[in-house]
Amino acid sequence: MPWWFVLIWSTGFIVAKYGMPNAEPLTFLAWRFGCTLAVMLPIALLTRSPWPKRAVDATRVVAGPPAGGDLIGRRPLQASRLGPTHASHLDWPLLAHLAVSGILIQAVYLGGVWAAIKQGAPAGLAALIVGIQPLLTALFARVVGEPVSRRQWLGLLCGFVGVGLVVANKVGVRGVGGGTVALCVLSLVAITAGTLYQKRFCAHFDLRVGTVVQFGAAFVVTLPAAWALETMQVRWNAEMIGALAWSVLALSIGAISLLFLLIRHGAATKVSSLMYLTPPTTAVMAWLLFGETLSPVSAAGMVVAALGVALVIERRTSS
Repeated sequence: MPWWFVLIWSTGFIVAKYGMPNAEPLTFLAWRFGCTLAVMLPIALLTRSPWPKRAVDATRVVAGPPAGGDLIGRRPLQASRLGPTHASHLDWPLLAHLAVSGILIQAVYLGGVWAAIKQGAPAGLAALIVGIQPLLTALFARVVGEPVSRRQWLGLLCGFVGVGLVVANKVGVRGVGGGTVALCVLSLVAITAGTLYQKRFCAHFDLRVGTVVQFGAAFVVTLPAAWALETMQVRWNAEMIGALAWSVLALSIGAISLLFLLIRHGAATKVSSLMYLTPPTTAVMAWLLFGETLSPVSAAGMVVAALGVALVIERRTSS
């Protein structure tokens, strides 16, 4: 499952290359989130997916005489607990947590990265800044009760060095403004906070329902932002339709579902370390699809990044 996630997740930059010329960043994401919601909501309803509920005790209300009399002869209703009656209501706190994590992981993270690239940030620079996520996640892993060992810290540092080598020839800061860098940093904070938040508050939920809630929340946030900041014009052609379809089916439904499962069953630091494999995988895809250069330094970086991830996720067995 982790390797399928890395492979599909890495196509995100390929989608951006096809989709960006045909739609502005937030507009494309609004279409992506809206279409994902349009696909998953009927599936959740038709399959009768279990929405999160919690049991509560209801107080039964019965009629009783007024205490001390009533001046106009009315008999008010008095609450009398005749024993708990169990009822199920939607677990609104859990749904709210899902919405928050969805906004962070989907709307803020993707919106920041796409907007930064649209403003001229080299893909390598964006990948390098967002690539700090595993290190940042490890720093705050104790929030979710996950200590990080020295071997894992070594692996995290090794992985970051590997990512740096992979994108070294694509990192250019000439002409890149502070606002563009700030968007990348915002994306970094959002994906880190979203991962830890979901692990802490809402790791367990039905995937169909969770997808509906998270992408619904992301859509509600992204659509007004696109309307206010962009023209929302879309050039509909084969590349745009293909990029949108892949974004919805493979990325938003496939990869995100895998990410949810990984967060549920694995440590946040281990899950985040898989992101180190995204730039190397994307570089290979770009070499195959677009003929981009794959230098010996980049190849060495792939090996170093893979070694770092292996150090983070390897399980030590005691004899």
